[in-house]
Amino acid sequence: MNDLIRITGLEVECIVGVYPHERDVPQRLRVDLELEAPTEVAALHERLRDTVDYASIAGQVAFLLESCRFRLLETAAHALALLLLAPPAAGERRAPIERARITLTKPRALGGRAVPSITITRDAQWAKVLHETKGFGTVDVLHETREAGIYRLNIAPGRGIPLHVHRVMRESEMIVGDGLLCQGRPVAPGTVFRWPHDAPHRYDNPTERWQTVLCVDAPRFDPADEIEVDAPLAEVAPEPAWQRPPEAP
Repeated sequence: MNDLIRITGLEVECIVGVYPHERDVPQRLRVDLELEAPTEVAALHERLRDTVDYASIAGQVAFLLESCRFRLLETAAHALALLLLAPPAAGERRAPIERARITLTKPRALGGRAVPSITITRDAQWAKVLHETKGFGTVDVLHETREAGIYRLNIAPGRGIPLHVHRVMRESEMIVGDGLLCQGRPVAPGTVFRWPHDAPHRYDNPTERWQTVLCVDAPRFDPADEIEVDAPLAEVAPEPAWQRPPEAP
């Protein structure tokens, strides 16, 4: 038996559109979500990990839209559906989402004369995710377009992603789990890093749980552009995170 969780009125800045004036300047999008998920166990035990953490979901949705470049609202909506309906990541503790209804509204597209939007509804069986095995753990390939790729990097206990740089891809990453080290320092869930070209960075998982990083590469991931280096760690300040209070034991 599934229940309905709504997140409405989320506003983000996103590059979306096919016209030249839309390709470089972000514009405001409104996001409305209806998520079907079981909540009875959460109601019984009062544990956040047994339901859908709407703060975490809102943060991931905002991160994805702000990090990608879409040509159509349709593409953005389908990318969000894959993110939401894929099984929870190895380092993510939440209830699975069985069905999602996503509405994206582009309020400024028609100069105030009208407001266009799109609504799609998909269920979990629709969401097909490619899984790849890596030396640090696994990668979930959520969605790839001509201009970007959306991935979940799942880092196994005691492993890490070696120090590396990118010379072509622009890489944005959001920390999903609690306990990961970035550049040797603890980072809170929801923390976002955007790595400039040639900025050496690494992740380590000293915990006994899997940890996950949500990653957007633009253009899509190219193995030849994952270049391991021996260099000082880059000093890159994180963006303000979508913070949530720590869960009680």
